[in-house]
Amino acid sequence: MRIVFMGSPDFAVPSLEALVAAGHDVMAAYAQPPRPAGRGKAERKTAVHQRAEALGIAVRTPRTLRDAEEQARFRALDANLAVVAAYGLILPKAILDAPRKGCVNVHASLLPRWRGAAPIQRAILAGDAITGVTIMRMDEGLDTGPMLLKRELAIDGKTAGQVTEELAKLGAKALVDWLASPSAPVPQPEDGVTYASKIDKAEARIDWSRTAEEIERQVRAFAPTPGAWFEANGERIKLLDAECVDGVGTPGEVVGDPLVIACGEDAIHCRLVQRAGKGAMAVKDMLRGFAIAQGTILP
Repeated sequence: MRIVFMGSPDFAVPSLEALVAAGHDVMAAYAQPPRPAGRGKAERKTAVHQRAEALGIAVRTPRTLRDAEEQARFRALDANLAVVAAYGLILPKAILDAPRKGCVNVHASLLPRWRGAAPIQRAILAGDAITGVTIMRMDEGLDTGPMLLKRELAIDGKTAGQVTEELAKLGAKALVDWLASPSAPVPQPEDGVTYASKIDKAEARIDWSRTAEEIERQVRAFAPTPGAWFEANGERIKLLDAECVDGVGTPGEVVGDPLVIACGEDAIHCRLVQRAGKGAMAVKDMLRGFAIAQGTILP
């Protein structure tokens, strides 16, 4: 099948690779434009951009798809289908209608739960036990189109990074399975709709007055990026791995060793941390040269 692929981050790469491996004719890959990244602020291509070039697929990186000339270029590809996976641009009606069989999306949730930009992080923050992927036919709404295939995944205490990696593989397999044996679209139910709004940077700061369970989910939802964080000794410390433990004290008080911190309910045992400009390390290693005494109350 003649397919246009549209995606940007690592999550989308397995779907692109699966289409190629299944023998589909991927005529072009659309990705977000390269953007400054790293300390030198050199422009960096997205993961899809890099992988598509390695596979010999032409890459297009328009900043918008609302331009009539860009829409004409898209139509000229004469695609049977467009496959979208975490692309990052809104597809206007002219793009949605261009491929003969429309556009399908690999969405990282079990729709209609967690429509929107950050479904994996929101599922973890909410304490969901199960997430998954939905292959859906796209319309002009925000992840409102009919569903084609769903596959489930147990969250099981995983971080957002781990869930993303597993869902990327699960979504890629679901995509090629559906293409090999298409099923009829099923409208999304009205009940159970939730929205996964974009993550605000302010959400990453740890509030010790919350329960230990909520903070542990926050740590997992923001690992590896942007990283849940707290302040100690005037520095911002990212908390990348933690567990809930018994503990009583003023919220933010260091009540145990190594680095057990009281919360609004129970306590958090910090296990893996990262100081600014340094790599991730076990908390006991950080404390050797960065003491945080018991009784300290963290802001």
